[in-house]
Amino acid sequence: MSEAGGATLVFLGRLEDIAGMGELAVAPGPLEHVLAALDPVLAVELLGERVRMALNGALVGDNDAVVLAAGDELAFLPPVSGG
Repeated sequence: MSEAGGATLVFLGRLEDIAGMGELAVAPGPLEHVLAALDPVLAVELLGERVRMALNGALVGDNDAVVLAAGDELAFLPPVSGG
């Protein structure tokens, strides 16, 4: 859960392993600023072309348009391997 006034990043699947946690409270703002404050290895993984994002439960089509507000939850969904 995000702290008061903050937003929450949620990491699923292998992204949780890379992040070392399932959730991270961050300051609201444009996605590029939020990602710039993260570990560079994690940020690169989150921006992978097959990683999808869901803002407050709705899939996001244009990553550049994402601006997190207080209370928002942004989930990063890794590609699902078939089999």
